Amino acid sequence: MLIRDWMTRNVITITPETSMMKASKLLKEHDISRLPVVDDAGRVVGIVSDRDIKEASPSKATTLDVHELYYLLSEIKVKDIMTVDPYCAKELDTVENAAVTMIGKKIGGMPVVDENGHIQGIITDSDIFEVLITITGVRYGGVQFAFELPNEPGTLKPIVDALREYNARIVSILTSMGNREGSAAFRVVNIRIMPMERAIENKIVEDLKSRFKMRFWARDNVHPLS
Repeated sequence: MLIRDWMTRNVITITPETSMMKASKLLKEHDISRLPVVDDAGRVVGIVSDRDIKEASPSKATTLDVHELYYLLSEIKVKDIMTVDPYCAKELDTVENAAVTMIGKKIGGMPVVDENGHIQGIITDSDIFEVLITITGVRYGGVQFAFELPNEPGTLKPIVDALREYNARIVSILTSMGNREGSAAFRVVNIRIMPMERAIENKIVEDLKSRFKMRFWARDNVHPLS
């Protein structure tokens, strides 16, 4: 999955000379958490977040009167509080690598730039959540099964064949690797099928439980089996 297909393109940007007050207003007006900071040529030079603004704002216990407070906030510039040279992504980078960077660096978003550093978009944790929702197919409802399978070729086919026996339509198949100390590696395979008649769904659940190592199945609630 490429960032270009999931990023937000119409990015609201500010300049280093933008006042902190205006930046705060833009964040609230557009219900966003961060603003890329660009120079006159549209190249990304920084990023400012709602946290940056909160940390730079006077405490509620300040003794400043309203006029002094507004003057102070209007005098503080974005360049004084922004993160300089932020981590950036490219449109042809994968969403997965963006997620790894965001988790590893403990950041909630990255500007997306071209080869010359010009802003093209932004990828945020909200976009990553949308990717997760989309690839799992959870919006379709249905039933999700989780199986523990040996990390060997051909172990998934019998489950797919079993679902085919019931004319079940598979929405998604997602795999993660697992390992236990002292035992062979295994895969956890999550399969979601489209909604069917409740009686048929129940029959599928019981059949698959009897034939395969099922970790859980889920409809509206999770039903753990171990």
